Amino acid sequence: MKKLLPTLLLLFASTLVFAQDVSIELFKSGFSDPLNLQHANDERLFVVEKGGKIKIIQSDGTVNSTPFLNISSQISNGSEQGLLGLAFHPNYANNGYFYVNYTKTNGDTQVSRFSVDPGNPDLADPNSEFPIIGYAQPFSNHNGGNLVFGPDGYLYVSSGDGGSGGDPGNRAQNINLLLGKLLRIDVDNPSGGNNYGIPADNPFVGNPNAREEIWAYGLRNPWRFSFDLTENNLWIGDVGQSEIEEIDRMPISTAGLNYGWRCYEDSQPFNTQNCPQPSELTFPIAEYTHASGNCSITGGYVYRGSVYADIAGFYFFADYCSGLIGTVDSSGNLIDHGDFSGNWVSFGEDINKELYIIDIGGSIYKIKGGVIIGTEDFSMENSLIMLPNPASRNVVFSLKNDTLQTIQLFDIRGSLVYSEENGSSNERTVSVSNLNSGIYFAKITSGKGQTVVKKLIVN
Repeated sequence: MKKLLPTLLLLFASTLVFAQDVSIELFKSGFSDPLNLQHANDERLFVVEKGGKIKIIQSDGTVNSTPFLNISSQISNGSEQGLLGLAFHPNYANNGYFYVNYTKTNGDTQVSRFSVDPGNPDLADPNSEFPIIGYAQPFSNHNGGNLVFGPDGYLYVSSGDGGSGGDPGNRAQNINLLLGKLLRIDVDNPSGGNNYGIPADNPFVGNPNAREEIWAYGLRNPWRFSFDLTENNLWIGDVGQSEIEEIDRMPISTAGLNYGWRCYEDSQPFNTQNCPQPSELTFPIAEYTHASGNCSITGGYVYRGSVYADIAGFYFFADYCSGLIGTVDSSGNLIDHGDFSGNWVSFGEDINKELYIIDIGGSIYKIKGGVIIGTEDFSMENSLIMLPNPASRNVVFSLKNDTLQTIQLFDIRGSLVYSEENGSSNERTVSVSNLNSGIYFAKITSGKGQTVVKKLIVN
């Protein structure tokens, strides 16, 4: 049973007519402390293990016996340390570059570039390491460690506040330090004596009292973040202190935001001495408490796959301790889909944008929704035309070789907002001028009984 997730911001109270149905299915097991899952724009999946190895799952489900990369000898992997992040260069198919984030044997953070073996696409060149950026870590926890290339081609790096508890050095608010930040660097155009450059539109460029690598600050431990290119948003799951877990969302182009730690733990005051006014801070789009055994958020992705209609457009997150898997809609409403058996440490996408979730115990699961477009539906989908999309006034539905029996529109919460039944023509016009802007689902049933669900955007 779905249950409402306790939140200090938003309550979800509507009855779901076209409800989400989230489940998981074991995909592959047998890994050692897996922390991350990536693809290189092909059918393979790359699994990052905390101890320093990256392994490849082939498209047929087999795991290569030889790791893609093994840097076990040069990392520390106690506490929250280890090989933490992986990102493939946007031009990986041509240059063979990929980037890793790990803690060195002395505990400090290192982001480096490696190259694929030119003679074997399933092996990296272990001697190709090229250091990009590194910084000291005062404690062994809160290392962040995620790496993602943005749509702008720049590399984004999540950095925790340096560890301990309560950010004793107030590092997240200190823009002279790289800790407690989201960094944004140009790995293709190094400058200033570094192995990277500073994008010209970074918010602190030219500020002598700040680090120019900073894109956002005031973060505690932004363990996992992701881009949603459909809505052009950046989502961050920031681990809370002792009471509340935080989900942040910003437009991709918005720079220089202060998310408030350690002044605030999510939306609640924590240590407000010498802090900015609340109006200068950016508070979460959603949050949840440590009730029911919750303790540490694992940020995920907005589902943009093509298999499940009912979870399209929802942001997925999980909790490490309770096994919770939850979603957030575009308005910030949270839904708790139940506690699953796993210590969830990461999500991943394959090339088709289907979602996976990782249990540090060694297993990878597929995320599944409840409304599947089957093979018969695809034949109808190919013959159904819905224009314009996005729409602001009217939408015209037309269907070849069949009639439009029923047209139903559901909002993103699953509430039925429009229904027209017992049609006998193959073309119908539906007015959407009275609907609020946002994402809707059009469920169309033909005279032959076939059904298809399509996403509709109303401007």
